[in-house]
Amino acid sequence: MRRAVKLAEETAGQGPLYLLGHITHNDHVIRRLEGLGAQTISTPEEAPKGSTVLIRAHGEPDSTYDMLRKRDCTIIDATCPDVTRIHSIVREAESRGRVPIVIGDENHPEIIGIAGCTSHGVVAADWDGLEKILKNQPDLSGQPLTFVSQTTAISATWEKVVENAKKVCTNAEFFDTICGATSRRQSEAVELASRCDGMIVIGDRKSSNTKRLTQLCAQHCPLVVQVERGTELSQEQFRQSQMLGITAGASTPEWIIKEVYNKMSDEIMEIEQSFAEMLEESFKTLNAGDKVVGTVVAITPTEIQVELGIKYPGYIPLSEVSDDPEVKVEDIAKVGEEIEAYVMLVSDRDCMVKLSKKRLDAAKNWEIIENAVESKEVLTGIITEENKGGLVANVKGVRVFIPASQSGKPRGADLSEMVKTKVELRITEVNRARRRVVGSIRAVAAEVRAAQAAQVWENIEEGKRYTGTVKSLTSYGAFVDIGGVDGMVHISELSWSRIKTPADAVSVGDTVEVYVISFDREKKKISLGMKDHSQDPWAIFTDKYAVGDVANVRVVKLMTFGAFAEIVPGVDGLIHISQIADHRVEKPGDELAEGQMVDAKIIAIDHENKKVSLSIRAVLEGDLEFDSELEENTMAEADEESAAE
Repeated sequence: MRRAVKLAEETAGQGPLYLLGHITHNDHVIRRLEGLGAQTISTPEEAPKGSTVLIRAHGEPDSTYDMLRKRDCTIIDATCPDVTRIHSIVREAESRGRVPIVIGDENHPEIIGIAGCTSHGVVAADWDGLEKILKNQPDLSGQPLTFVSQTTAISATWEKVVENAKKVCTNAEFFDTICGATSRRQSEAVELASRCDGMIVIGDRKSSNTKRLTQLCAQHCPLVVQVERGTELSQEQFRQSQMLGITAGASTPEWIIKEVYNKMSDEIMEIEQSFAEMLEESFKTLNAGDKVVGTVVAITPTEIQVELGIKYPGYIPLSEVSDDPEVKVEDIAKVGEEIEAYVMLVSDRDCMVKLSKKRLDAAKNWEIIENAVESKEVLTGIITEENKGGLVANVKGVRVFIPASQSGKPRGADLSEMVKTKVELRITEVNRARRRVVGSIRAVAAEVRAAQAAQVWENIEEGKRYTGTVKSLTSYGAFVDIGGVDGMVHISELSWSRIKTPADAVSVGDTVEVYVISFDREKKKISLGMKDHSQDPWAIFTDKYAVGDVANVRVVKLMTFGAFAEIVPGVDGLIHISQIADHRVEKPGDELAEGQMVDAKIIAIDHENKKVSLSIRAVLEGDLEFDSELEENTMAEADEESAAE
């Protein structure tokens, strides 16, 4: 309303101006505008062709705009942004095949304008009125309906409509379009009236908004007087009042409010807080860049509406709520709760304040990021992308670059696997002017590993078992991480079976069970074992086999004098070259290959030295008396060969 009056004042001074309808329900304001050269008309046809016409805050039907354009009029549109939003909602609803249901006074200019933006919309004052319409049009409740409300409607009326409509309408959507400032003004008037024994409501008697305030106050206060000017008041009216409250309709000019206050303050004003301070507070203005705290009055699909305690309402577009794509609005804001935000724009033209929560949070988070460099605080972030040099993380809405060398991964590793994962990192460099932040995952991982290592060294003892991860392989064994410390498992301790390389037993990344064979705290070395010594391979062999038994064995090594074959894991037997076949053999490789499975008879067992002699020839020829002297010679040759190896 103030915006419309201000536009009228500015435009009237530049030439003839025609006000389409009463710009405000206040005769004092109308007379002042007429004194500036403005003229009020009732219909668009009354506007001279080519003239300038101002559309009041209540808005007008689409047909009015069409008529003014046909008359080549210059249109100054002062429609309230909240009302313009309702126009958009009902137009869009009809474009989707829905029926707009408008809750409000069908004779009110605002409702006439809204209804004029639809071709088949329905207007009802309240639920009782809508219920009658639904009974007369039974098919209506089954159609897709879109509900909106007059901006100055009473919240209880709207809530009753929503509650009942949800029960009988099968496909309905609801837009709470009650103006937050109006709703707040009404609730504050009720709260004030309940504490006072006298209330003054200031506003034009033709204003429906002022009439509602008077009605609401009368429900909670025994003495309510509605006036247009301070001159209408007398001391006698409130002689018995101990506490006097003052409220005003939205269209009431500030100078009239102050006039009433000045009239009554010296006589019967008795309130806990200086009314003058409260009044000035309500007229204060904001500037871009200010930090404000307001109360959430509504949450819509596109914005959070905030009451700031000033003449303009505030709103936070959903795009300005948070930088976190996973965050939900209901987790950040709830109706009735306070919210802190940053002022982006104060629009006198649109009578509103555009706010941003994410920008205020970003400013705070930059301070946290900068302080983290000195404090070395560990922060949590989400990896959002991989780039040429490393990774990018989102830490409290701030973009943090992590060089590949600081990712905590080995050189050349695939970093794309880390995208969308949560990581802990330390901030190492901040240049706020260039908006450059560098972090390190590796630094945090190193500290964690150091702490784990200290724990291992504090509690380590021979025979203690650990679950570890194979970190790397060498020709002589495998390094296993047992929790911040790497230990060495020698190739001879990896398996009871004879293996050529550690890769025959384990792979990098395998989870393995190991035990401590020995350790040196000073040199930080740990020798680990993987073989289960509770299972003695020789005992297993002697329990299962005896001299004369035939076993299916695996050739594991070829020598010049014969071949070694695995009987059970950990126990090998020698097949002398003379026992490989039933004919003369020049080289063992002519008959056998490593890894080959063959049947061989056990022809001798040396329990003292844990040695076994095998014969394939005995299996081929049947019974064979083995030469004991040959056994001793072959065993000796095997010992010499093994020593040379």
